[in-house]
Amino acid sequence: MPHFIVHCLDAPDALPRRLEHYEAHKAYLSTAPVRILVSGPLMSDDGEMMIGSLFLIEADTKAAIEAFNAGDPFRRNGIWTEIRIHRFLKRVDLRD
Repeated sequence: MPHFIVHCLDAPDALPRRLEHYEAHKAYLSTAPVRILVSGPLMSDDGEMMIGSLFLIEADTKAAIEAFNAGDPFRRNGIWTEIRIHRFLKRVDLRD
Protein backbone atom coordinates (compact mmCIF):
# COMPACT_ATOMS: atom_id res chain seq x y z
CA MET A 1 0.00 0.00 0.00
CA PRO A 2 1.39 3.46 -0.83
CA HIS A 3 2.77 5.76 1.87
CA PHE A 4 2.24 9.51 2.07
CA ILE A 5 3.66 12.34 4.16
CA VAL A 6 1.27 15.07 5.28
CA HIS A 7 3.14 18.20 6.36
CA CYS A 8 1.03 20.94 7.97
CA LEU A 9 2.25 24.34 9.18
CA ASP A 10 0.31 26.38 11.73
CA ALA A 11 -0.76 29.97 11.35
CA PRO A 12 1.51 32.29 13.38
CA ASP A 13 -1.21 32.88 16.00
CA ALA A 14 -2.60 29.32 16.05
CA LEU A 15 -1.29 27.97 19.36
CA PRO A 16 -4.34 28.95 21.49
CA ARG A 17 -6.73 27.46 18.87
CA ARG A 18 -4.50 24.36 18.54
CA LEU A 19 -4.77 23.75 22.28
CA GLU A 20 -8.52 24.48 22.25
CA HIS A 21 -9.18 21.88 19.52
CA TYR A 22 -6.56 19.31 20.53
CA GLU A 23 -8.99 16.78 22.07
CA ALA A 24 -11.29 16.97 19.03
CA HIS A 25 -8.27 16.52 16.74
CA LYS A 26 -7.14 13.40 18.67
CA ALA A 27 -10.65 11.96 18.60
CA TYR A 28 -10.89 12.60 14.86
CA LEU A 29 -7.58 10.85 14.21
CA SER A 30 -8.92 7.76 15.98
CA THR A 31 -11.64 7.50 13.29
CA ALA A 32 -9.14 7.49 10.42
CA PRO A 33 -10.20 5.49 7.35
CA VAL A 34 -6.50 5.53 6.44
CA ARG A 35 -3.67 3.96 8.45
CA ILE A 36 -1.69 6.57 10.39
CA LEU A 37 1.76 5.06 11.02
CA VAL A 38 3.37 8.06 12.73
CA SER A 39 2.02 11.45 13.70
CA GLY A 40 2.93 14.31 15.96
CA PRO A 41 3.50 18.03 16.26
CA LEU A 42 6.29 19.88 14.52
CA MET A 43 8.23 21.96 17.01
CA SER A 44 10.08 25.28 16.90
CA ASP A 45 13.88 25.04 16.76
CA ASP A 46 14.11 25.60 20.52
CA GLY A 47 11.56 22.83 21.17
CA GLU A 48 9.28 25.19 23.07
CA MET A 49 6.32 25.68 20.72
CA MET A 50 4.20 23.53 18.41
CA ILE A 51 4.30 24.97 14.90
CA GLY A 52 2.58 22.32 12.80
CA SER A 53 1.90 18.62 12.35
CA LEU A 54 3.45 15.71 10.47
CA PHE A 55 1.87 12.41 9.50
CA LEU A 56 3.16 9.27 7.80
CA ILE A 57 0.09 7.53 6.40
CA GLU A 58 -0.71 4.40 4.43
CA ALA A 59 -3.65 4.79 2.06
CA ASP A 60 -4.83 3.53 -1.29
CA THR A 61 -4.92 7.02 -2.79
CA LYS A 62 -3.90 10.60 -2.16
CA ALA A 63 -7.57 11.52 -2.54
CA ALA A 64 -8.42 9.40 0.54
CA ILE A 65 -5.88 11.35 2.58
CA GLU A 66 -7.09 14.69 1.23
CA ALA A 67 -10.66 13.83 2.19
CA PHE A 68 -9.64 12.73 5.68
CA ASN A 69 -7.44 15.80 6.19
CA ALA A 70 -10.28 18.10 5.09
CA GLY A 71 -12.38 16.97 8.05
CA ASP A 72 -9.67 17.38 10.68
CA PRO A 73 -10.67 19.91 13.36
CA PHE A 74 -7.25 21.59 13.04
CA ARG A 75 -7.91 22.23 9.36
CA ARG A 76 -11.57 23.18 9.80
CA ASN A 77 -10.63 25.73 12.48
CA GLY A 78 -7.87 27.44 10.50
CA ILE A 79 -4.97 26.18 12.59
CA TRP A 80 -3.04 24.88 9.59
CA THR A 81 -2.31 27.51 6.96
CA GLU A 82 -0.15 25.32 4.74
CA ILE A 83 -0.79 21.64 4.01
CA ARG A 84 1.35 19.55 1.71
CA ILE A 85 0.68 15.92 0.88
CA HIS A 86 3.37 13.94 -0.90
CA ARG A 87 3.75 10.32 -1.86
CA PHE A 88 6.61 8.80 0.13
CA LEU A 89 8.83 5.86 -0.72
CA LYS A 90 9.72 4.25 2.61
CA ARG A 91 13.16 2.66 2.25
CA VAL A 92 14.17 1.79 5.79
CA ASP A 93 12.12 0.84 8.83
CA LEU A 94 14.28 0.55 11.95
CA ARG A 95 11.46 -0.10 14.41
CA ASP A 96 11.91 -3.10 16.70
